[in-house]
Amino acid sequence: QVQLVESGGGLVQAGDSLRLSCAASGLTFSSYAMGWFRQAAGKERELVARTTLIESNLGYLAESVKGRFTISRDNSKNTLYLQMNNLKPEDTAVYYCAATRSGNWGRPDHWGRGTQVTVSS
Repeated sequence: QVQLVESGGGLVQAGDSLRLSCAASGLTFSSYAMGWFRQAAGKERELVARTTLIESNLGYLAESVKGRFTISRDNSKNTLYLQMNNLKPEDTAVYYCAATRSGNWGRPDHWGRGTQVTVSS
């Protein structure tokens, strides 16, 4: 059974930092491209960042988070990370981890349950 479990969310102030983690189990982690989505209240889910199979490949970052967020993965720990710096109130959302073997980010194979990030002004 595949599980993606996010952690690290919380309530912070604008300008603070958080690091989200996504622990994967039940799948061959190194065979999946991994990514982070977020969904703010009343808005559609959006892709924030994604990385390929290779740990050193930075992949993609949405324009709204470039220069502030960094995605990384540790294949030896089956874990995906999202380092979020200089957080803004507009970053408030539920953040989801996702995995895809085919690279189809429109329909990932697996989803986590999400972790709430709330940024106060």
